[in-house]
Amino acid sequence: MTATRDTRVRPGSYRPRMSVFWWAHRRSYLLFVLRELTSVFTAWSVIFLVLLIRAVGQGGAAYRGFLDRSGEPWLLVVNGIALAFVFFHTLTWFSLAPHAMVVRLRGKRVPRSWIAGAHYAGWLVISGLVAWLVFGW
Repeated sequence: MTATRDTRVRPGSYRPRMSVFWWAHRRSYLLFVLRELTSVFTAWSVIFLVLLIRAVGQGGAAYRGFLDRSGEPWLLVVNGIALAFVFFHTLTWFSLAPHAMVVRLRGKRVPRSWIAGAHYAGWLVISGLVAWLVFGW
């Protein structure tokens, strides 16, 4: 008895090869992947802040050492990139918020532009408050 090979085509058996960078070919996919990538830099920002708080808690010498390490060129570049990605994350979050939030006022839906505007206004007010606290303006 000879074994016969099953040559019938099964659904899902054909898988075309996809490039590793398939997401870079469409703008919407690229922006989505970049937005997801911002989480890595947001996490880095939180870790950096926690390390700063730890250094402050350990006293003046540890804080000065932290500041010295923070001034290294590679760390300045990483923090600059992180700042850009966190800024991008904020912009995309505020543009998505009106789609995720349904706010009603006196039975009518509040326009999406009002919701986005309120987010940007809050961001501006909080940024102004932080600038006032930090720089004493």
